[in-house]
Amino acid sequence: MTPLPSPSPGTLTRPEPPPPREALTQSAGWDAATPVLSVLIPFFRDDPAPLLGSLEREASRLGGRVELVALDDGGGDAALTRRVALQVGALSTPARLVALDRNQGRAPGRNRLAAHARGRHLLFLDSDMAPDAPDFLARYLALIDEADPAVVFGGFSMEQGPRAARFALHRALSLRGECLDAATRRLAPEKYVYTSNLLVRRDVFAAEAFDESFSGWGWEDVEWGMRVLRRFGVGHIDNPATHLGLDTPAALAGKYEQSAGNFARVVARHPEIVSHYPSYRLARTLKQLPALKAWRGLLKWTALQPAAPLTARVFALKAYRAALYAEVV
Repeated sequence: MTPLPSPSPGTLTRPEPPPPREALTQSAGWDAATPVLSVLIPFFRDDPAPLLGSLEREASRLGGRVELVALDDGGGDAALTRRVALQVGALSTPARLVALDRNQGRAPGRNRLAAHARGRHLLFLDSDMAPDAPDFLARYLALIDEADPAVVFGGFSMEQGPRAARFALHRALSLRGECLDAATRRLAPEKYVYTSNLLVRRDVFAAEAFDESFSGWGWEDVEWGMRVLRRFGVGHIDNPATHLGLDTPAALAGKYEQSAGNFARVVARHPEIVSHYPSYRLARTLKQLPALKAWRGLLKWTALQPAAPLTARVFALKAYRAALYAEVV
């Protein structure tokens, strides 16, 4: 089994805090298992029980070829941790829960998850996802057997997603920009690399882990895709899962506000790729506007108005994100 890398430390001005402590819970079948596919599920104050149950129903029929590894990334909800530990311990599928005593964040958490995996292939699957097909795992296993792929993204959908009015804006944005078929995603393969449904061969991840200098929300998976594309290529198939955890408009705007620093990192490292993205081009255009901060406030206000036409709100929120990015391009 190829060891997976630890992140390289940067220049330190003060001692690093000790690594978070791990508490492990595993099912009875964990120790003896020799899985082909490790499904890696990070969660932070979200309940992964429905996803674990769905995966167990299929994995239990796959002859021990799949293991499940969940990471409680220091969410601080002791009751939730206990419930998930009880569920994991009772699964017939080889399964492990890794509970951290403090939060590590998106990139470090996923790197730590991968270090617990034993399969030749890793499937990153967010805890608020729901596989759309009853043979979701079997499709990935068949692809592994046939092609041993380096990296494959399976796709997003809204098939099972919530339809409440408060999520209408996020749903519309996802349908327009993320819920794309494989043929469309292949036109910009690195752009549509999300850790919500991402298959990675073990040696590829050993060579290219997620960059832990990214913090907050956004872009660490796309930046990873840019690096991996150059060395190994990125494939796309139609084996989607639904994103159930949609955000309200205010929460989504807050995530965009967190992402500007990460976008700046991607621009600095991969300008030849990002310069072709519509979000970058719009940000460069908006940068020339006088009183950009006033325009930015108006765009956010428009996006948050539930009575405004949905099409106008979608445009306003995308423009608001670009106006945030205009500060860093």
